[in-house]
Amino acid sequence: MIFLATLLQGMSFIPAVVHGVEGLFGGKTGAQKKQAAMQFVSSAMGVTEAVESKQIGDAEKFAEGLGKVIDGVVECLNASVWKK
Repeated sequence: MIFLATLLQGMSFIPAVVHGVEGLFGGKTGAQKKQAAMQFVSSAMGVTEAVESKQIGDAEKFAEGLGKVIDGVVECLNASVWKK
């Protein structure tokens, strides 16, 4: 249950991470920026530790879901005034 709080808290800063990655890696490909964002978010949420302690049972599915969340944030930001 403790990881759930960490997960929800981690989700709240994904837009800031995506924005920061865009600033740092603006010239890179979308896939490279997504990978950087996933690494930042995973590290901040302690995903490695959560997998080791069995709070995440399927790391591959978790990473897939996290990638979808990041894609959704990027889509929302690109559709907003932020893109301009």
